[in-house]
Amino acid sequence: METLEFIIYPDGRVKETVTGIVGASCAEVTAAIEAQLGVVVSHQATSEYFAQPNEQGVSETVPAQAAYSQW
Repeated sequence: METLEFIIYPDGRVKETVTGIVGASCAEVTAAIEAQLGVVVSHQATSEYFAQPNEQGVSETVPAQAAYSQW
């Protein structure tokens, strides 16, 4: 489930937390919101950002390769 959480601090700062979106597509989801909120001071990527999307139904076989030293 995709979730966007916003915490608005008394001084006007906004903390945005995105969960449930794998990969860099979270930036696409939040771009319009961030443009309306104002200047983005920092970004902190979560482990979901670095995860690879799991494409179900796609089977990919990687052939085994042997590497031998030339010593």
